[in-house]
Amino acid sequence: MKETRVRPDRLAARENASATPEKDGNFLRLSAGKDGLMRVLATIGVMTTALLVVTAGRPPSAAPTLSNAALIERGRMLVGFGSCNDCHTMGWRETDGQVPVSQWMTGNTVGFRGPWGTIYPVNVRLWFQETSEEDWLKAIATRAGHPPMKWTDLRTLDIDDRRAIYRFIHSLGPAGTPAPIDVPPGREPTTPYINIIPQNSGAPK
Repeated sequence: MKETRVRPDRLAARENASATPEKDGNFLRLSAGKDGLMRVLATIGVMTTALLVVTAGRPPSAAPTLSNAALIERGRMLVGFGSCNDCHTMGWRETDGQVPVSQWMTGNTVGFRGPWGTIYPVNVRLWFQETSEEDWLKAIATRAGHPPMKWTDLRTLDIDDRRAIYRFIHSLGPAGTPAPIDVPPGREPTTPYINIIPQNSGAPK
């Protein structure tokens, strides 16, 4: 076997070389040295920053990544799975969900009473005919609300899901009548209502 000799001047050059990145096939080879370490740390910093930018949530103004038809179909699933009909659709609970889609999200005359007064689930079908998609996204980002409608829950959805809910309900068109006007605290409502204030069961026997 033929022996390969390395010239002393080349061997010294290899040992003292700074860590300049060199392409070696599909890998990046870094030679040893203080400068090389600094380059590695700088590269990691740049890559980490880029990853954070890519994985960050998209702003509310970002364009949807799904087609309109796909958004509508996803919105129907989210409205059903998210229990939106429990409050915003008359008879949903009483019929175990056997309400035609044509009657979904048309509001409710049964109020929810608490320290804030008595609130009524709005007719979202009518509301979305007057509200733009961007205003809906802004409402999610800024409103608080009262139980059982807590806007904070909607903020856990990504931007496409928020748009999907709007697209589906808007696609159903207007239907029904406006919900009753909310009743302020201290005033007795004239409609049926659900008291959602926690009640004590009394002293244990």
